[in-house]
Amino acid sequence: MDTLVGWHIEMDFRTVDSRTKAAALLRLPDGTELRAHGHSTRHPNDPAQTRVGEELAAARALNDLARQLLGKASHEIEDVTKIPAHPAM
Repeated sequence: MDTLVGWHIEMDFRTVDSRTKAAALLRLPDGTELRAHGHSTRHPNDPAQTRVGEELAAARALNDLARQLLGKASHEIEDVTKIPAHPAM
């Protein structure tokens, strides 16, 4: 039987001068909420491109979120198998 599951990630941005911060929130079906953050800083010689700063900050936040999900999965595997788990990205 196929199971269809959807996850939605909320991503918020804040840009002040040359610095952009991203905050990601993932709510999992088990009730877990994972929060992650990322940032980017525009070099003074670069043109102001807000979208590029958001993309970099978002990528870093999603990378943080991915590491958290790997850690959560590791603990869940270990709880069942009682063997250390080392899932790789």
